[in-house]
Amino acid sequence: MKISVIGVGYLGAVHAASMAELGHEVIGLDVDLRRLERLSAGESPFHEPGFPEILRRGLATGRLRFTADIDELADADVHFLGLGTPQRADGFGADLTALDAAVDSLAAVLPARAGVSTLVVGKSTVPTGTARRLAGRLEQIDGVHLLWNPEFLREGFAVRDTLEPDRIVYGVRDPEVAGPEIAMLDAVYAQILDRSEGGVPRLVMGYEAAELVKVSANAFLATKISFINAMAELCEATGADVTDISRALGMDDRIGNKFLRAGVGFGGGCLPKDIRAFIASAEDLGAGQALGFLREVDAINQRRRVRVVDLAREMLGTLRGRRITVLGAAFKPDSDDVRDSPALEVVSRLMAAGAHVTVTDPEALENARRRVEGLAAVQDTAEALQDAELVLLLTEWREYRDLDPIAAAQLVSTPRIIDGRTVLTPSEWRAAGWEFQALGRPDAPTTLPADDRSVPVADALIDAAAQA
Repeated sequence: MKISVIGVGYLGAVHAASMAELGHEVIGLDVDLRRLERLSAGESPFHEPGFPEILRRGLATGRLRFTADIDELADADVHFLGLGTPQRADGFGADLTALDAAVDSLAAVLPARAGVSTLVVGKSTVPTGTARRLAGRLEQIDGVHLLWNPEFLREGFAVRDTLEPDRIVYGVRDPEVAGPEIAMLDAVYAQILDRSEGGVPRLVMGYEAAELVKVSANAFLATKISFINAMAELCEATGADVTDISRALGMDDRIGNKFLRAGVGFGGGCLPKDIRAFIASAEDLGAGQALGFLREVDAINQRRRVRVVDLAREMLGTLRGRRITVLGAAFKPDSDDVRDSPALEVVSRLMAAGAHVTVTDPEALENARRRVEGLAAVQDTAEALQDAELVLLLTEWREYRDLDPIAAAQLVSTPRIIDGRTVLTPSEWRAAGWEFQALGRPDAPTTLPADDRSVPVADALIDAAAQA
């Protein structure tokens, strides 16, 4: 099929290259000429494992190309909308400016199809009611149908999540009579739907339910993260170890062990802005009380960032003039995304308090420099550690998780570390002479550290829980 993808930022570019990987003829549209130049040259504008390979394959086969001219999209069978919906500057709500503009521009060229059946597919995360509103504009054109197909991508796994999803959701005007549009999107995803044993679940529902599926998934994950961080606050007050609580909770198959690692909290371009937009949408609908708890979810998340700074001050006595090294700038590993990064907020707070902060990250330093004025950024980890009086691990890249505490102690001025992601084994670091602190963990090591890889019974239990 001939497919267009309007908006080739992170979501749209991955989707476009993935559709070409499935054998479709794909054209990606964007107004950012520099981005289009890089993509057309086979250069990824962001760090995402697996994406450069499928991008270059798509370009090499001729199935994938990019343009800034919307007229070139007129004869596509299916148009995917991959526009960003950032938080509005004047409140919690989602800014739909780019999405609305794209729909207006697309509607102007769709009549060139002369009534031939055309499918427009929304991928963006939007407030409830958006799809039905846009359908009212698009479906005035003969043969045009709108379907909402929310994405469930995880940064670092976006290619796999596109080509091997755990479910596919179709939102339609009326599930009882939506035949042509479902058939067209089934044809687009035919290889995915037929690939796995038993097939990938494909769920058809109304527009509003499809919109809510996406934001409620993000809200639930954010709630789970903030819940364990709330438990970490209690652990700090009682002396309990939050990793013991996480491990025990994760073995309950009603709860599961994912998103139960306490630490500095969540960030990125989705969870923070999506839960805030969800709150704003509920209030607009007169159902604000239903999501009142999400305000506390957001507040807990923000408190953990402040707590890291407070803990640093407790360890150093004062922050002014102290040399602090931060391991990680991206909001999560395997990404160069620094949007609402907890690590960078901590860095900014430390700098504002007068600390001399050095940041290192395998992929995100260029973006971090653009986000934080005057940032001291060093690519090499050993160089970043040199003469530090305190080390903060704030993004759990593999190379930081695997640091040798004995070797690292030879580089720093004073061996002090705060594990902001609960990924290090306290006993190993303390044995190497480090003053070790972590959110939600006591000063003294527990009998069986939850992440002590020398405890095979604990490993077996964690593995069993993960498979449940």
